Amino acid sequence: MSFVHGRFAVVVVNYASAALLRRNLVVVAREAREIDPDVSVIVVDNWSSADERRAAEEVAAENDWLLISPDTNSGFGGGVNIGVTRALADGATDVLVINPDAHIDRESLRLLASTTANARTTLASPRISDSEGRTWFDGIDLLLDDGTMRARRRRVAGDARPFEPWLSGACLWITREVWELAGGFDDDYFLYWEDVDFSRKVVSAGGSLALVEEASAVHDEGGTQRSGPELSRAKSEAYYYYNIRNRMLFAVRHLDDADVRRWRRSIPRTAREVILRGGRRQLIQSAAPIRAYFRGVREARRIARTQGADQKGRKWS
Repeated sequence: MSFVHGRFAVVVVNYASAALLRRNLVVVAREAREIDPDVSVIVVDNWSSADERRAAEEVAAENDWLLISPDTNSGFGGGVNIGVTRALADGATDVLVINPDAHIDRESLRLLASTTANARTTLASPRISDSEGRTWFDGIDLLLDDGTMRARRRRVAGDARPFEPWLSGACLWITREVWELAGGFDDDYFLYWEDVDFSRKVVSAGGSLALVEEASAVHDEGGTQRSGPELSRAKSEAYYYYNIRNRMLFAVRHLDDADVRRWRRSIPRTAREVILRGGRRQLIQSAAPIRAYFRGVREARRIARTQGADQKGRKWS
């Protein structure tokens, strides 16, 4: 018996991570078939190298997955758009978007499916832990006064700071209705913040967000944006750059002029906070974090200056 609303598909955006597909997507596909034997698995393999493309082709062929092979790197949001569009065109009514460095069990899939079965404009996500059981995602709030982030569990009663909750793109259950309501991901972000943007678009269009606390996924610590050994806190240069840049892109997309100016003034401070997510030791081991800081701050200021004028008149609702 299928527990999903109609047809079900799994979409993974891959970049130089064929080994993670073998480790995680094989598990996800097996679990998914337990709730829908006709589930389709779609891998969008963003271009990284010929060797990685061949490795992705091999694992897809071995497991009877559909591999979509863009000639370029379309980014995470662009890759999700390609994969989900194909899944819906093939008749899917529900799509699980999951990172190559994550996996989820069948009971959690059932819970996500049942959450949206009678609430078709709801975007759903499980709680996500790392491979050692520590919480990786349990709901995050975007604080609207300065664009910083706060874990949902750190909300304080009586705190008047305005905030917007969002769901992580590492594992999302997306119905056809949600996709049509929100219009897909904004691929201008390329990496990071596109899930924040998508969550807001869902709510703005009349949908809702559901963190399904009884459902759980595991985020593999050997993920795609580490810059050193697995135990290092350091992230990649791309992680730092796009997190700094895209905070301001979100602001000009969604906030009014006064909020954009306030976020712009805090660019250096919030950029430092992003860099320090990787710890201080990385700063003496590599120039990449400092390089990402200056590139990100420069681009964030350019976006605020040039794109802010184009967005004039947009108000937070």
